[in-house]
Order: sequence, then C-alpha cells, then structure tokens
Amino acid sequence: MTSMTVNGEAIRYTLDPETPLLFALRDASNLTGTKYGCYSGDCGSCTVIVDGRAVRSCQLNIADAEGADVTTIEGLSSGRAHPLQQAWASEQVSQCGRCDPGFIMALAALMKATPNPSADDLAALPNVCRCGATPRIVKAIRAAAAAAAPPPQPPKKPGQSEPDASSRFSNGSSSQPQSADQRPG
Repeated sequence: MTSMTVNGEAIRYTLDPETPLLFALRDASNLTGTKYGCYSGDCGSCTVIVDGRAVRSCQLNIADAEGADVTTIEGLSSGRAHPLQQAWASEQVSQCGRCDPGFIMALAALMKATPNPSADDLAALPNVCRCGATPRIVKAIRAAAAAAAPPPQPPKKPGQSEPDASSRFSNGSSSQPQSADQRPG
C-alpha cells in the first residue's frame, strides 16, 4: 500500500508499487486533468507538482512518491482562480487542450520559484505544445506574472520618512501606549 497526499487529501493506493503516478491519479483517483501524452516523458502533458517541483507523472512510480505532497491541475486552485489559469483563459491559449494542464502545472512550479521567468527558464521546460500555441502561452505567462506580482510602491521622495504610528490608523489611535494625561477623559 502506498500513501501520499493528493490535492490536500491523504490517499492510500493499493496498486502495484510500480504503477506510474499518472495512472494512479487518472484511474484510481479520477483526476483526469492530468493528461496522458507520450508516456516517455517528452511532452510534459502529465506534469504535476510533487513536493513543490514539476514532475512528469508518467515517469514517477507511486512507490517513489510514497509520502509525497502531490498537486494536480484540479488542486491548483478553486474555481480556476490561479493567475496562470486566468491568463490562459484571457489569452485564449487552448487549442486542443492536451498540453494545457501540464504546462500550467510546470509553470506554476517555475513561477513559485522564479516569479518572472526568463526566456531561458521557459525554454528549459520539458513541455511541448504541438498545436503551435507557444506565442499565446508566452503572453499568458507574462500576464500571470504581472497579475501575481505585488503592487508597485510609489517611490519615496528624498527626505521623506515613514508615517508615524498614529497616522496609520483612521480613528486617531496608534500602536503606541498612551500616558494617563493623553487618554481621553
């Protein structure tokens, strides 16, 4: 019996330990968003996140995933709210849809480690889109990186200091303790 966490849920597989994770996810857990592509690890359609890293699930057997934390496209976000999923839809990336989940999972892992990936980072991904949607994929990555970035802070003017604690609160209170003569009577 092999145990792991899949999309936040503890799972115990009674399958042969040599079963590829891809088939355990698709057939035993009914998580069909993970796609079967080439079964040789060349296309990336089956990519999932295992312990924070993008992994081609056709190349990892469940025995080697024992105790791992696995995230599939179904567990990436609720309601497809992840910035990559949003950008994928807004940039109309999908054509056949075969590579989409694997690309999104590989990119989610990459962008967690490298929020604004370079062209070299993207070229190093093992994922392949056979439909030729690569220009839209790159556009979606840029949109997702921009959406996930923290809002820009206005530049400080020379000599400008941080606001004092009392000006941070709208009701005039502050995080500083007041002396007895400062307290309202």
